[in-house]
Amino acid sequence: MEEELISKKDLLDEASISYGQLYRWKRKDLIPEDWFVRKSTYTGQETFFPRVKILDRINKIKQMKTDVSLDELAEMFSPNAKQITLTKDQLIKQNIVTESILTLYSEQISQQDTFDFEAILHLYLANNLLQEGQIVLDEAKMILHTLQEHYSKTDQNNAKLLVIRKMGVAFVLLLGSAHDVFADNHAKVIVELQMGAVIEELKNKLVMGG
Repeated sequence: MEEELISKKDLLDEASISYGQLYRWKRKDLIPEDWFVRKSTYTGQETFFPRVKILDRINKIKQMKTDVSLDELAEMFSPNAKQITLTKDQLIKQNIVTESILTLYSEQISQQDTFDFEAILHLYLANNLLQEGQIVLDEAKMILHTLQEHYSKTDQNNAKLLVIRKMGVAFVLLLGSAHDVFADNHAKVIVELQMGAVIEELKNKLVMGG
C-alpha cells in the first residue's frame, strides 16, 4: 500500500509551524532529506511528505525542544542514537521509565542525574519486565546488577538475557551472543530477551515517543 502523503502547505497548517521552522529542522537533520518528496501537480512542482512519519516527528520535536537542544535532538533522531544522554526528569517526562525503577537504580547501582544510552537500556528493560508482571523486585535488582557488570563485555546486539526460576529461586543469565538455552524440567524460563530487539525498541521510543 502506498504511503499517504501530505502537501507542504497542509503540513504547515495542520502542524501549526512556519516554513522557517520546517527548513531549520531539515538543516539540523531533524527531518530526513528523503521525506521531502517532489511531485508534479497541475500548479507545477510541489513538496510532499509521508503524512504519519512527518506529523509524528514534528510532534516529538515540539514536545522535546524545550528540554533538549536541537543538536541533541538531531543525535536522538540519527541512526546513531546510542550517543544520547538524558536526565531523570526527561526519562520520566518521555515515559521511558518510571520513577520507581530510577529509585531502585539509585539504591542498587549508582546515584546519578544523567544517563547514557546503555544505562537507559538497562532501566528500560527492567522497568518493562516489572510493569508487565514478569519479574518481581528482587529479580529486577539481579537484572540491573548483571547488566551493569557484564553487558559491556558482550556482543551487545546479539546478547540474550534470561531469567530462570527453579523451586521459587531465580537466576539471571546474560549470554554473550545468541544461543539456544535448554533447562531441566523443573526449571522455567520466564524471560528470554534478545538485547538487539530491546535496543531497537528503545531507540524507536526515544525518537517517536513510544
